[in-house]
Amino acid sequence: MAEVSVYLDGPSLEQILEIDPNVIKGFTFNPTLFRNAEVLDYLGHCQKILKTCGKLPVSLEVIADDQEGMIRQAKILAGLGPNVFVKIPITFTNGVSTREVVKNLVAEDIKLNITAVFTMSQVESVLPGLGKSRSIISVFAGRLFDIGIDAVEATRTIVERVHSESNCMVLWASPRMVYDFKNASSAGCDIITMAPNLINKLNLFNKSSEEYSLDTVKMFHSDAVASGYNL
Repeated sequence: MAEVSVYLDGPSLEQILEIDPNVIKGFTFNPTLFRNAEVLDYLGHCQKILKTCGKLPVSLEVIADDQEGMIRQAKILAGLGPNVFVKIPITFTNGVSTREVVKNLVAEDIKLNITAVFTMSQVESVLPGLGKSRSIISVFAGRLFDIGIDAVEATRTIVERVHSESNCMVLWASPRMVYDFKNASSAGCDIITMAPNLINKLNLFNKSSEEYSLDTVKMFHSDAVASGYNL
C-alpha cells in the first residue's frame, strides 16, 4: 500500500485555517468550486487563498480555452507564489489535447497539475512534454467509477506508467467515499484530494463495526426523540 498525501479540495478560507497540518498536505481548487462558493473575483480569491494557505502546495486552475490564453493565465497564477501548481485541463473543450500548452509551461519551469485525466492515452499525450518536472497528474477516479470502470485498476496502470517514465506524481481526484483513501493507496497514488466532509470521516477508520453500528442506532433514536415523533 502506498503512502498517500491528503490535499483538501475546495475549502473555504475559514476551513483552511482549521486544518490539521499533520493530516492536510496541500489544497486543490477549480472554477466549479469557486462558482459554488459564489466567488466573483477569480484572481482576487486566488490571492486570498494563498495568503491563508501558507507554504503548502496549492493547485489553481486556468479558465482560458485556447493555447495562448492558457499559457498567459498560467504565468499569472504561477507568479502568485512558489507553492502554486497551475491546473491545466488535459484537453480544450473541443477535445484537442493541451500537450503543447503543457510542454511550453514546463519549459518555463512552471509547476503543473494536469487535470480531468481519464485515460492512459491522455497520459501518453502529455507525458513526453512533462520531462523531468515534478508535476501532478490528476486522475478523476471517482468519475471512472461513475461510468462503470474499475478506477483502482485503471489508475494503478496509469501510476505504473507515470512513475516508470517520469518524476511526476499521480493524484486520485473526485473521490466518492472515504474508502477512496484506501483505494488511492492500493492504486499507488501519491496524493488524494478530498472535500472537507470526507476528510472529517478519516478518523472513523479507528472505529469497530460494532461501535459504528451502535452510534448509528443512537443517532436514529436521538433524532426521533428530538423531533417529538409519536406512533
